[in-house]
Amino acid sequence: MSETKDHPYHHGDLRRTLIDTALAMLAADQNWTFTLREVARRTGVSHAAPYKHFRDREELLRELARIGFVRLGKAMTEAMCPDLPSTRAHFMAAAQACIEFACQNPGLYRLMFSSDADKTIDPQLHDAAKSTFGILLDLLERGQRDGSFRPVAVSAMAAASWAQVHGLAMLAINGQLLDEKVGPAPVPAALDVLLDGMCCTD
Repeated sequence: MSETKDHPYHHGDLRRTLIDTALAMLAADQNWTFTLREVARRTGVSHAAPYKHFRDREELLRELARIGFVRLGKAMTEAMCPDLPSTRAHFMAAAQACIEFACQNPGLYRLMFSSDADKTIDPQLHDAAKSTFGILLDLLERGQRDGSFRPVAVSAMAAASWAQVHGLAMLAINGQLLDEKVGPAPVPAALDVLLDGMCCTD
């Protein structure tokens, strides 16, 4: 594990400080193999202190994933500027924001979709992930209402869209979108192909 700057705890919200320390460690090392003991040491508190706020390391990881989904949802929402000309443009902006978020936060993004972020046992994590996915559903439903997207099952379009965007995000953070394989601008090109299949034709 590479060295990260310690974050000594002096006063205030210990839970928040532990989370911030863990997020910094995740960003520095791009993995979540750290222990609660290591988080405590980096935070500057006793080894027992984190257990007052998290039952175990897995609970802390699920909280990090929840924060990730909240931040991803915010990034997607902020990307959809009101002055964009169409629902298609909003979709493109949100999708690109998702991929950019993944590239800027590769460790966190991988954690969000890993088995360590078990949404079935954490209602708050489940709700955060569902809310982020809801941004996509709202876009697709709006596009059908205004005639931009084809009148097919929204669930099918959502599955295709999420698979495409998530796949591009994973390829991007793994450094696999190489020019010699997929051209100089693979993300917008791939999203255009996806949208061409979903959009209505005159």
